[in-house]
Amino acid sequence: MQKPPLDIGYYRHYKGPIYLVEGLARHSETEEWVVVYRPCYGDQELWVRPFTMFTEMVEWEGKAVPRFAFIGTQLEEV
Repeated sequence: MQKPPLDIGYYRHYKGPIYLVEGLARHSETEEWVVVYRPCYGDQELWVRPFTMFTEMVEWEGKAVPRFAFIGTQLEEV
């Protein structure tokens, strides 16, 4: 399973908060790709989410939108 393409940088969740994607990692048992990211608010602890879920489209206010949308590589761009 080849590493999927994903820009490193800042993403906006469809509900508004901003997150910093630090990279991709693999699940040790399933070899599934997961996105390693942290919120730009609160405790800023690391989180992981399956790549397929991170990059999927969701329905929000009657529209299909990305769960996380890339917004830049620098926080100043945000």
